[in-house]
Amino acid sequence: MTTATTSVPRTVISVADLRALQAAGAPLALVDTSFDLADTEAGRRAWGFGHLPGSIYTHLDEDLSGRKTGSNGRHPLPERADFARTLGRLGITPATTVIAFDAQGGVYAARLWWLLRWMGHEAVAVLDGGIAAWERAGGTLVRDEPGVRAAAPYADRTPLTRQLDAATVRRELGRLRVLDARAAERFRGEVEPLDPVAGHIPGALNRFHRANLEKDGTFKTPDRLRAELAPLLGPEGTAGFAHQCGSGVTACHNLLAMEVAGLPGSALYPGSWSEWSADPARPIATGS
Repeated sequence: MTTATTSVPRTVISVADLRALQAAGAPLALVDTSFDLADTEAGRRAWGFGHLPGSIYTHLDEDLSGRKTGSNGRHPLPERADFARTLGRLGITPATTVIAFDAQGGVYAARLWWLLRWMGHEAVAVLDGGIAAWERAGGTLVRDEPGVRAAAPYADRTPLTRQLDAATVRRELGRLRVLDARAAERFRGEVEPLDPVAGHIPGALNRFHRANLEKDGTFKTPDRLRAELAPLLGPEGTAGFAHQCGSGVTACHNLLAMEVAGLPGSALYPGSWSEWSADPARPIATGS
């Protein structure tokens, strides 16, 4: 979390600190990532009805995911070159401070946060509490279309993230600690509303991503998150820890929570359950 009101954010940022950055004239991009898996146009419609002043909208399927092949999951990572062009179209450069937010507790904002770090972008944070926090603090919503000045494709930089593919996860089963961000009933295989096969990766642990939040939708304090997350780590710490979920989106929320907690360095398995379960040769577990 940011502590100085004009410091460059790295994880989550309060509305008050965002306003301080705006007052200081920092080059900002406010990016609304609101989305609904059951109604994929809901976020875009909501943005049209009213959004944070100056904010732009990104769509999970169109802007924050790549091409699906049927075996690489429901929300595969975009190709780096494609995402570099998306960032350029949005006017985001290495000098831009990006504030990502949504109306879903930071789930989709965390995806953009991870993707930007994957591109080597340091100055990115998730607005703590999202749109609801903005409104609680007296912020207004507008319908104005912001003028976005497109930039060149984002320059290639060294990633600030780690990721694992399915082959690595399978090879490291038994050593690697895997944390599944889905709801407990999906993890246990009792229900599966989105993917053809129910269950989880053998040996995985479960922490529903909503456990990272207070009742008002803001993140728990770093100390509290650390107390809850640190005991999940194995002897190799975050170096031997990976996050997954249904399609690599809510896993970013748990990964962000670990960063907030001062536990950096864990990896993302982007394909997650939707990719893992697409291959019948991969082992599947059910129950707790």
